[in-house]
Amino acid sequence: MKIRSLAELGALREAVRSAERAAAEQRQREAAQRRQRERQVQAEHQLFARAVGLVHPLRDRGLAELDLPRPPPLPRQRELDEQAALAATMSDEVTLESLLLTDDGLSFRRAGIGPDVVNKLRRGHWALQGQLDLHGHNRDQARELLASFIRDSHRRGMRCVRVVHGKGNGSPGRQPVLKGKVQKWLAQCAEVIAFAQATGPQGGAGALVVLLAGS
Repeated sequence: MKIRSLAELGALREAVRSAERAAAEQRQREAAQRRQRERQVQAEHQLFARAVGLVHPLRDRGLAELDLPRPPPLPRQRELDEQAALAATMSDEVTLESLLLTDDGLSFRRAGIGPDVVNKLRRGHWALQGQLDLHGHNRDQARELLASFIRDSHRRGMRCVRVVHGKGNGSPGRQPVLKGKVQKWLAQCAEVIAFAQATGPQGGAGALVVLLAGS
């Protein structure tokens, strides 16, 4: 750069001094910010130490840190919502015109399902793949458990399950409390296509054998 006069030289010197002052002020600000961050970190460390107490570093066991794939997340809230919605659709007041009276109990089959299906259920044509025992549960608990059991069994591809509702020997008047309700609830489950009272070895009048639709 060619300086043509003393005035230009003076202006250049002033510009250089201004730049130096600005740079010095910037360094001071940055240093002050670093000191502030260090004081904040130190205060946080002290607060943590007071809250936790004396700590010791873990012994290095020489193990490799493997980045293993994590299991897929489970939609627990969605399952709870589905369970609540299913339980809410199970009414105690529904009239089941499609219930068919049998010799010693009630069986159920949906429209389009032949009577031979019920006969096969009684004869044990399908192997039992799961069971739900409702002994010791009140009505609301039993309804929720039944809704969850039927939904989960169908989702897992099961076709034939048993639901034990009890014979009512321990109930007032020795009358089954859950038997009729379970029959109504099952008939309202879309996954259930038929059910029949279990045979003696399978629980007799205290249980139902349930056939689920294919998933």
